[in-house]
Amino acid sequence: MFENQTKEAILDRMRNASPEGIDTRQGSITYDLLSPAAIELAHAYIALENVLKFGFAGPDQPSGYLDLRAAEMGITRLPSEKATGKVVFKGDDNTVIPKGTSVSTDEEEPVVIVTTEEGVIHQGIATVKAQAAVGGVRGNVDAGRIKLMLGNLTGVVSVTNSEEFKNGAETESDESLLVRYYDRVRRPATSGNAWHYRQWALEVSGVGDVKVFPTWKGGGTVKLSILSKDKRQPNDDIIGKVQDAVDERRPVGADVEVFGAEEVMIDVSANIKLVPGADLEATKTQFSQMLEQFLAGIAFKTTIVSYNQIFGLLLDIAQVEDFQELKINGEKGNYKINEDQVAVAGAVEFIV
Repeated sequence: MFENQTKEAILDRMRNASPEGIDTRQGSITYDLLSPAAIELAHAYIALENVLKFGFAGPDQPSGYLDLRAAEMGITRLPSEKATGKVVFKGDDNTVIPKGTSVSTDEEEPVVIVTTEEGVIHQGIATVKAQAAVGGVRGNVDAGRIKLMLGNLTGVVSVTNSEEFKNGAETESDESLLVRYYDRVRRPATSGNAWHYRQWALEVSGVGDVKVFPTWKGGGTVKLSILSKDKRQPNDDIIGKVQDAVDERRPVGADVEVFGAEEVMIDVSANIKLVPGADLEATKTQFSQMLEQFLAGIAFKTTIVSYNQIFGLLLDIAQVEDFQELKINGEKGNYKINEDQVAVAGAVEFIV
């Protein structure tokens, strides 16, 4: 709107508005006095352009302004979430594992995990609930990565995690906040309609997406299937919070049940030929990460896991020279899941 308000255009107008007979040529006193003012006015027009742009929610709006805009609708940015899981302690029977015991991975920058309940070793083993010390996706550690005890606790011989930790997520991104803002503005939520239930669920910290199934067991019944921020099946704590949030505001007489999306493992196998010098395990790790990102991107957006798109993921790996017999869960072709399910990365088997 103000792109024509350059320093040159403003200076020309100021020179033209000067009294007749005054020398306004370049190098004159008048020209030299007006030039700094023209520069400052040009900057003011730039700022005015930003005032208009920042006043409307959109992908180019800076975070702080997006927060202010969303707050007008009662929407606030959701905090980070700590990954949760279970830690397995092995050692002497009757050894007490206090709540707050810290363990970690054995990496250069370790991920610290803290137990959230007390445990006691029986028959040489104790399985204790735990969560990451800080929020974020780094807490989503794979099975077997936890190996170290932190602090002094006698009687413990080893520590590990037999299953992955999950549901850890960063502070809500601008993209996610903007989606929730658009949901509120563009999808009217009234009188307990489907958009209302979606809105209530997305307001709960830790929820990444939700599907609403009205009349799933007949009139007056509603089913909510939810994902965590990392596009996985949420833990019981998140599910319970959503159930409580919905029960507090649902219409009288509505029977609402909240479920975590059922995870469907996507196993990929192929016969591959690597370029000379390429490492098979590194290639599998790279593909697994790409598969995980791809599946997270399609979660609750489609029920089809595309064979061609996974084919393309493998094509994009520079270490793979050629491959054949690509299969998804043992089949060549697309893999279909149900509406209330989420596809997650499973085993990757590459045969050289």
